[in-house]
Amino acid sequence: MASAFSHAAVALAVTWAWRTPSIPPRVYGLSVLCSVLPDADVLGFAVGIDYGDLWGHRGLTHSLAWAWLIGVVVVAGGFRDAVPGSRRWALLVLHFFLVTASHGVLDAMTSGGLGVAFVAPFDTTRYFFPWRPVLVSPIGIEPFFSRDGLEVLKSELIWIWAPTATALLLAQSLKKIGKALARK
Repeated sequence: MASAFSHAAVALAVTWAWRTPSIPPRVYGLSVLCSVLPDADVLGFAVGIDYGDLWGHRGLTHSLAWAWLIGVVVVAGGFRDAVPGSRRWALLVLHFFLVTASHGVLDAMTSGGLGVAFVAPFDTTRYFFPWRPVLVSPIGIEPFFSRDGLEVLKSELIWIWAPTATALLLAQSLKKIGKALARK
């Protein structure tokens, strides 16, 4: 898996890129929560759930169906004024879906594990992307704060943080250009 830091950074960048004056500040915190939530599945190890099971690590909680469900639940619970089916409701659900789904996308770019069950529960096949430059993060706090964890962070700075910052700068530039052209 990619580290929680990188999952959160991508969620914050996506949120910042889409920001408008009408977006409540809680969107940032909820976006970070959604981006790291899929890794709650590691708690299953403690109760005997195997890595490769549907509820195992990178299983159902890393799927697109789960990301959509989380998007709907977060909007229903955190944005009660958003009318289901309205444009605002749909945009909020889409946003929280994307930041949750980004977790599986990043994990599918890592060098280890069993892959990501993107289409669970309909199919439990695990997938990786053909290009996997990100070093897999060790599971657990102590292993993460080790020499291996430092190597993972270096890898993530190159393959996640730098491209994310570049994409954010590009999105912000395009937004400014669009506003400038609209004023003319």
